Amino acid sequence: MPTYLALGDSYTIGEAVAAHERWPAVLVQRLRHGGMPIDEPRIVAVTGWTTDELAQGMDAAALMPPYGLVTLQIGVNNQYRGRPADDYREQFAGLLDRAIVLAGGRAARVVVASIPDWGVTRFAREQGRDRARIAAELDAYNALAHAETERAGARFVDITGTSRQHPELLADDGLHPSAAQYALWVEAIEPAVRAALRS
Repeated sequence: MPTYLALGDSYTIGEAVAAHERWPAVLVQRLRHGGMPIDEPRIVAVTGWTTDELAQGMDAAALMPPYGLVTLQIGVNNQYRGRPADDYREQFAGLLDRAIVLAGGRAARVVVASIPDWGVTRFAREQGRDRARIAAELDAYNALAHAETERAGARFVDITGTSRQHPELLADDGLHPSAAQYALWVEAIEPAVRAALRS
């Protein structure tokens, strides 16, 4: 049975939703329901983590490669803290390379999910944030991540559009996605994961 490592931040750990509503958990449920066996996800993610903090978290985790599937979603907190895009690209590329090693050197078994747009949330609106600037910066981050993912031969899934189309699907904190939004993300991510597991 393939093992699964999910790397990320608040979106991967499912801040403000139940454990079974996190998108990696929902993904596993859907794969199994569709006849594709896979182990429970090993999640290395903490709310607030940036790229460098995820790298440190991976250093501290007792990881047991090779994994049959590795997913990676990281970068929103780099943008939130105003870090340069060039720094993000360099650190993301390093994380992606590590993810491929953890997948046994099989880049096709690594799936990257884009960063959602928190600028459309109730939190951003109530805080008076510059939503256009947030969107532009996240688009730049995602473009860099997409380019690095293609360069490495891994798979990239855009869930940013879904976050913008459904700004009402939020957890009680008004910032993080609700279980309903995570389920929509999985609809986009699942085909890429199925292709990865068949590769």
